[in-house]
Amino acid sequence: MTDAAVSDIERAAEAALRPRVLAEFVGQATLRSQLSLVLDAARQRRAAPDHVLLSGPPGLGKTTLAMIIAAESEGSLRLTSGPAIQHAGDLAAILSSLQEGDVLFIDEIHRLARAAEEMLYLAMEDFRVDVVVGKGPGATSIPLTLPRFTAVGATTRVGLLPAPLRDRFGLTGHLEFYSDDELEQVLHRSAALLGAPLHDDAARELASRSRGTPRIANRLLRRVQDWAEVRGSGQLDLAAARSALALFEVDPRGLDRLDQAVLGALCRRFNGGPVGLGTLAASVSEEPETVETVVEPFLVREGLMSRTPRGRVATAAGFGHLGLQPPAGGLLFD
Repeated sequence: MTDAAVSDIERAAEAALRPRVLAEFVGQATLRSQLSLVLDAARQRRAAPDHVLLSGPPGLGKTTLAMIIAAESEGSLRLTSGPAIQHAGDLAAILSSLQEGDVLFIDEIHRLARAAEEMLYLAMEDFRVDVVVGKGPGATSIPLTLPRFTAVGATTRVGLLPAPLRDRFGLTGHLEFYSDDELEQVLHRSAALLGAPLHDDAARELASRSRGTPRIANRLLRRVQDWAEVRGSGQLDLAAARSALALFEVDPRGLDRLDQAVLGALCRRFNGGPVGLGTLAASVSEEPETVETVVEPFLVREGLMSRTPRGRVATAAGFGHLGLQPPAGGLLFD
């Protein structure tokens, strides 16, 4: 089976576990209450919900919430991403195809091209776009009225959004990492959908190693199910969970292979730092953006690593996690 086919299967499995309505969505209590109010008010007015901006780390449910907004407002969902919209014409083509009440979801909205950003301002506020026909002195601007739609933007780096774009969203919600108790609820719900009841102790073990992220929790759950069906008794119990997690190199604190590689390089190869992001990423053969957005936030949150003006630095806890002694006189943080 090709890598593309495997990826398609993984995406299909992930989509099958997504909540369909807001009542099924676990966690993010404050944001759920805010969204519930906005959606209920829109239904009473028989109008499209206000535009929504969702920020937070990857895997916490931004895409799922966009799907729920579309389902609860009974509109169709159109999905795109900032990197896919390179020109204003790309966005104009998407906007002109929207129907009344549709939801336009723009992932990584902070990566929109500047010209597309400016077009989106007008579309979100006045529900129209100006389409330029022709070139040079003979070019003509034709205003095109748009149906009432809801824009849902998702970003992992809200600080990169220009203020004029942020201000056009009626609701700005930030998704927080999940507690272990919330992840246990997510895991039990997903296991029931998979038709494989999960033992309570196995759910606690998986939750504690899922980095506060439902996407990771569900992925680990599917690997435990694989292990139980192929090499175990078929039961999703604690023994199956620990065996599967060991096989896939997820340690008791939730660090995976890449996390361990980055922390190991920082402690062993660079003696705890400080070291620049590009150098650290090259040492583990990864892109700097992957290290910065996927690995670093978790290591910093766990207190295993720090960012300083001079570069990345391992903490004493980071050395201890690897069973290493911190260097004497190094730039360490407790």
